Amino acid sequence: MKLSVLNPRGRVWTMSAGGGASVIYADTICQLAPAKELANYGEYSGAPSEAQTYEYARTILKLMTTGEPDPEGKVLLIGGGVANFTNVAATFRGIIRAIREYQDALRTHKVRIYVRRGGPNYQEGLRDMQALGRSVDLPIHVFGPETHMTAIVSMALGLIETPSAVAFTIPSFFEQQIKSPFASEAPDFHGDGGTVECRREAGVPQAIFTKATRSIVWGLQLKAIQSMLDFDYACGRADPSVAAIIYPFTEDRTEKFYWGADDLFIPVYKHMQTAFDAHPDATILVNFASYRAAYEVTLEALASKRDPEDGMGPPRCRVDCVAIIAEGIPERFSRDLIFRAKKLDVLLIGPATVGAIKPGCFKIGNTAGMMDNVLSSKLHRPGSVAYVSRSGGMSNELNNIISMNSDGVAEGVAIGGDRFPGSTFIDHILRYEADPDVAMIVLLGEVGGLEEYAVVEALESGKVKKPLVAWCIGTCAQVLASTAGSGGSDTTNLEEVQFGHAGACARSEQETAVSKNARLAKAGAHVPPSFNELGSLIRTVYSRLVESGKLTPKPNYPPRPVPMDYAWAKELGFVRKPAAFTSTVCDDRGQEVLYAGVPVSKVLQEDLGIGGVLSLLWFKRKLPKYATDYLERCIIVAADHGPAVSGAHNTIVAARADKDLVSSLVSGLLTVGNRFGGALDAAARQFSEAFDRHLSPADFVSSSRAAGRLIMGIGHRVKSVNNPDTRVSLLADFARKHFPKTPLMDYAFEVEKHTTAKVS
Repeated sequence: MKLSVLNPRGRVWTMSAGGGASVIYADTICQLAPAKELANYGEYSGAPSEAQTYEYARTILKLMTTGEPDPEGKVLLIGGGVANFTNVAATFRGIIRAIREYQDALRTHKVRIYVRRGGPNYQEGLRDMQALGRSVDLPIHVFGPETHMTAIVSMALGLIETPSAVAFTIPSFFEQQIKSPFASEAPDFHGDGGTVECRREAGVPQAIFTKATRSIVWGLQLKAIQSMLDFDYACGRADPSVAAIIYPFTEDRTEKFYWGADDLFIPVYKHMQTAFDAHPDATILVNFASYRAAYEVTLEALASKRDPEDGMGPPRCRVDCVAIIAEGIPERFSRDLIFRAKKLDVLLIGPATVGAIKPGCFKIGNTAGMMDNVLSSKLHRPGSVAYVSRSGGMSNELNNIISMNSDGVAEGVAIGGDRFPGSTFIDHILRYEADPDVAMIVLLGEVGGLEEYAVVEALESGKVKKPLVAWCIGTCAQVLASTAGSGGSDTTNLEEVQFGHAGACARSEQETAVSKNARLAKAGAHVPPSFNELGSLIRTVYSRLVESGKLTPKPNYPPRPVPMDYAWAKELGFVRKPAAFTSTVCDDRGQEVLYAGVPVSKVLQEDLGIGGVLSLLWFKRKLPKYATDYLERCIIVAADHGPAVSGAHNTIVAARADKDLVSSLVSGLLTVGNRFGGALDAAARQFSEAFDRHLSPADFVSSSRAAGRLIMGIGHRVKSVNNPDTRVSLLADFARKHFPKTPLMDYAFEVEKHTTAKVS
């Protein structure tokens, strides 16, 4: 999470999800309004918990509502692209908690809130935001992926009209069929018939990703692997794209997944070489190792060799492509991996990437998110537009934009946000240029680095002839700097603000987004005035290709239906199932443990103590202070009885017989009964039953004698009236002093008088 206050008196505040999206929102605000209006820059990403988003939102709202209200009011933009794997509803719960907490201050400062988000469970999240606006009487406008990402900026600034109401529906995984104004109709697609093959002209190298591509995944990332398999199934692949899993912290075994509705068992190997030897058809390694181990895992993959298929020449690397998901790998390690991969002719994607996708063929990890987004963006079948970006989150937004403005995506790669990506924009653009199935290319660059200038040179030299739509994000950096330099705002220390990813930092004029956009436009790329117009420009260029006859829209066909996971269906509220066990005492399923509905943090804040916790767990409510103090005194006086009693004796005997600790303890506990250890419980039952039946102490004693029943708690072997138990006296004295009344205890003492009358 990042947060920098640029101008505490600014009117426009942002709460952006994702590094790339945060920069785009800052760009758009600075393009449509004076830069001094932008109050902050920041982003949250990486599937934060409800508690984390609550604290982040709370911090922003506190800063936003500090000081005197602005007569024109303020704006809060809660925006982001289409998430890959973040549960949008879960992250929104933390933001909703913070807004509820600051609702009075937000009304005082006349704050209007605009929300735009997509991704897993976004419908529930947006509906929760709508309901929040109604319940706290705040103007909250919510929009999903059908609305352009930056449209909420224009709405918030009053440049375009805000729709009065938006309905959110949950798309069906079972019957959904994608329609596009650009897609030609094709027969229904079922099974393996009618698949679209990746054709190649003579002399053009085979593509990295095809319908036959298989991979090995390093790391037990079960959700990501199942996401890849569901994509394969929806695309109509004959075989799963995941051949094996490498996990060095276990022995060789199999892991169960689903292939449609059927079980699929994928082998898990302890050693990488064993996995490669067993699956020679796997040519891609998806590296989910942490930043501490990703370097060594990639080195091991690059060192593995295989003989050439024709038997001629030296052995080559086992893999054609390695995708490194982790971010934070030391830069010197990244540079070393880049050098080695290029030497071996291995495509390196990442570090700090979500991966890549070839619609209808193959996808890496969590790329493109869950199946509802895959289907709504038409990624189950190939389109004609290929893209390359740095940001993983923005790559999913590009899937959405391209699907709405063309016949869909042909291929997409997020090269990663680190300063030294394993492959650059031009590496992939040249692949797209050589691919006859790609008709046009989209580039989403950003401030920092010089990779975009290699694309400029390729355009000017004629290496890239296909239409290229390009935009570099981060134009706000110069605008904010110039505004601060002229004294037009309170913006200071801009050089300390980290925009977007690790590589999003301009160290010279050449590395600025403004300079890159100008050079790309001069070289012949189609460059929009802002990100806001990116979608419409893609539509324009695509339509021209169709009208000129240079492009025939790819056929559209429905995906093979993919069953929804039960856990996800339950979270969405589609299904229900009776719980196997129900606990009315405590709940540890959420962000915080609850004791009888009370958060454990509140238990500590109110200093309820052990007695207070017992009152919640045993009685399911807060007892008065005198009662909780009494419970604590009971624990103190009954904490230990020494080694001479039966239970301790049996435990000692079992331990001396070399039994383990648990068995020894159980042997002692099994001794507990009405005549030892359990006498207190039995006495409590007997006395309370007699008291509730309104038996006098004398009648209780007489009826027990007549029935031949011992009165528990009476007749200790050591303690007596003449040698009273101090523990009993301490508890009785405390009860008489602090309890409003003690009828049952008084009744018990009367019984004691009757049973001890003869011996006293």
